Amino acid sequence: MENVKQHEPIRNSLEQLGVGKTVLLGAQHTFTMFGATVLVPILTGLNVSVALFMAGVCTLIGHLIMKNRVPVFLGSSFAFIAPILAAVELAKANGIENGLPYAAGGIVVAGLIYVVVALLIYFFGVEKVVSFFPPIVTGPIIMVIGLKLAPTAISMASENWFLAIVAFLVVVVINIFAKGFFQIIPVIIGLIVGYLVAVVTGNVDFTPLSQAAWVGLPQFTIAKFDFQYIMVIAPVALATIVEHIGDVMAIGATVEDDFTKDPGLHRTMIADGTMTALSAFFGGPANTTYSENTGVLALTRVWDPLVMKIAAVFAIILGGVPKIAALISTIPGSVIGGISIVLFGMIASIGLRTVVEHQVDFTKSRNLIIAATILVLGLGGAVVPISIGLVNFSIEGMALAAIVGIILNKALPEAK
Repeated sequence: MENVKQHEPIRNSLEQLGVGKTVLLGAQHTFTMFGATVLVPILTGLNVSVALFMAGVCTLIGHLIMKNRVPVFLGSSFAFIAPILAAVELAKANGIENGLPYAAGGIVVAGLIYVVVALLIYFFGVEKVVSFFPPIVTGPIIMVIGLKLAPTAISMASENWFLAIVAFLVVVVINIFAKGFFQIIPVIIGLIVGYLVAVVTGNVDFTPLSQAAWVGLPQFTIAKFDFQYIMVIAPVALATIVEHIGDVMAIGATVEDDFTKDPGLHRTMIADGTMTALSAFFGGPANTTYSENTGVLALTRVWDPLVMKIAAVFAIILGGVPKIAALISTIPGSVIGGISIVLFGMIASIGLRTVVEHQVDFTKSRNLIIAATILVLGLGGAVVPISIGLVNFSIEGMALAAIVGIILNKALPEAK
């Protein structure tokens, strides 16, 4: 392992690292996705154990759909938080105490919209779709993906800057100066060291651990379908589909591969959509390709999809063993925040690398306008409300930035 240099990516972890180290790498991805995956159910009222369990199951099935080619983890989507809360409030106004099953029904339909778009891509060709995403569009979009997460990292880190700095420095030092296998597990080492320091300094609350059971099946609930709630939730898919394309391109740029061609953008979208529908049908949140885990790919340069499958198995275990989930939940948010400063920054840096490697000419006014618009709309919190009859929804953030960037790229003429 000592002969593996930093610039050499690892695509077959079992062959190059062995079983033990590969499993540890999978555990690292589990730690990375845990905070964000459980945050969505915590904010919306969905069941945490169901979210973890379905994230694991959907990731494994999703890999089969994607021909075991894409190193991706399917975790809880933040894009659906506001619509879920809106559906719950609407249900209360209608005299329904628990509106979550109806919100889940809307998410199921949103996932099926992905499938429709995927079929259009399949029949009309990925080239026509990808032509809407040149480097001047994809580079800034990828930057937005990473930078949009920056406030989350800072917010978590600010809970205790001492712990955040400790975790941050451990990740940096391990990644730069460590040798051999330790160099590719900086996140998990940062978590362990940060957690131990938190325990010693009295910054860990063990209450959730003492109250949790060792074994317990997730509390699944079956989705309910009502057109009124479907129209509150499903239109969000119009925005998250664009986000999916950006994420797939970000992952491809990270691991130096083109997943829009193999296994094909239609397959990645079908996987994302059908797994979103499956998760929601049993009471879980919508899925999305996790940028947090993409950051780990960039940091470790271990690009074998197997490590994501191992992470998925750990997620399933966490969903069925409340005691383990409770233990991980005792990791202070500041520790995760300190590590996230590196991970989220890595994603933004990949976007910057995209425009540099493709030699995007920023002396051209059209390129400056496109990049500037994408960055400001994506990071500035712009929201465009849309009303179609009785249906009201909004397009915001990265999805809005991507849509406007695509339109500008097609509308603004190339300089002769």
